[in-house]
Amino acid sequence: MAEFVKDVMTPGVVAVRPDASLVEAAQLMRAQNIGDVVVADGQQVVGVLTDRDIAVRAVAEGVDPLAVSARSVCTPDPLVVAPDDPVSAAVALMREHAVRRLPVVENGLPVGLVSLGDLAEAQDPASPGADISLAELDTRGGA
Repeated sequence: MAEFVKDVMTPGVVAVRPDASLVEAAQLMRAQNIGDVVVADGQQVVGVLTDRDIAVRAVAEGVDPLAVSARSVCTPDPLVVAPDDPVSAAVALMREHAVRRLPVVENGLPVGLVSLGDLAEAQDPASPGADISLAELDTRGGA
């Protein structure tokens, strides 16, 4: 298995402002073919917003996704790791706190994201988790 978070993370960060609407965030996710974005106030990570957050915390509650901000639906104050942290530390945090992704922050700035899929791919590229992580999102709808 890889030794450091920087060896397994997805580099680069797709972020939205805290006041961005859920529609803006969802459209960005669709355009970037991703399922989550970092919510950042300037360069500071204030939350992580997933497609599931939008569906469960907003749409299922019947709120207007044009009128609700990313900050109000995201997971606030997410746990973060540094690029030079051991992969084992990221795994331990994910297990202990039951989270699937962690922003990677260096000198206070978000530089990437490490997910369960990234870890599965690094440990065993032929694993089902790695296959799912590498699969293209089907943005056409359906199952």
